[in-house]
Amino acid sequence: MLRLTDFIIDCPDAMKLAAFYSEVTGHPVKEDSTEHWAGIRFGDIELAFVPVEDYRAPQWPDSEHPKQFHLDFEVDDIEAEQRRVLALGATLQRDHVDAEGYGFRVYTDPVGHPFCLCRNKGVVWTDQGPVWPQRAQ
Repeated sequence: MLRLTDFIIDCPDAMKLAAFYSEVTGHPVKEDSTEHWAGIRFGDIELAFVPVEDYRAPQWPDSEHPKQFHLDFEVDDIEAEQRRVLALGATLQRDHVDAEGYGFRVYTDPVGHPFCLCRNKGVVWTDQGPVWPQRAQ
């Protein structure tokens, strides 16, 4: 059996980037985190950060220095979340939100990794997370 346990992100400083994503997600950095491996637990999966020597930031959307991955965060209020992530050090790169407030915005974290704040029409939030609308057959 195969189980996904970690999603690991290269960066110049593991603790600094873990702190950024801890603030973005509201999940704490694990107590046993160090400058060599910092993690944030999401149920069975850990979002982990490891320093790499001579880190080269992705240059989204430049394919010469590709992004290699990005994270999507579904939000219930994209304007409020945008103000919050910008204050934490994110940079807005592209806006794909319509006049009704649905769509997504692309940001880069403080070391250049892209991530999106998304607001999808019909999503309802529960204590267990988002419930997606049923698609027509």
